[in-house]
Amino acid sequence: MSSDFEKAVNELQESIMEDARKIYSEKVIERWLNPRNLGKIRKPDGFAKVKGPCGDTMQISFKVKDGKLSKIKFMTDGCASSIAAGSMAAELAQGKRIEEAAEISQQMILDALDGLPEESVHCALLASNALKEAIKKYFDSKRNDWAKQWNEDIATRGE
Repeated sequence: MSSDFEKAVNELQESIMEDARKIYSEKVIERWLNPRNLGKIRKPDGFAKVKGPCGDTMQISFKVKDGKLSKIKFMTDGCASSIAAGSMAAELAQGKRIEEAAEISQQMILDALDGLPEESVHCALLASNALKEAIKKYFDSKRNDWAKQWNEDIATRGE
């Protein structure tokens, strides 16, 4: 009985993959099934969670070392396209200077994935927006740290 069940499961999996290959590129399928940089970073330097128009959420967290994204992770509750787009956004940003990573666009993610179906292109925008929002929050926190330090310096000098 279990061999009939296993055979049915295998046939179903093969059917799903056959259908997926009709819709998605191999790069999308690879990152959907084996996403790179999936997870959360403890005590990140930058973090954002963004909700897309379809209801999917994407979060990006990263660490910065010497002005570069030394470690980056993503999480999503979305579909295969969201998983692939988040994985690719993180992959493209890894090791880049922060300013370079901020330039990663929807189109760059789509190109790197060899495209997405028309109804899923917004997933690449979601990933790009999450990355940009995390970078914006990183810079905002640095400005706040600088302002706080500046105010403390003035207070200690008695100005």
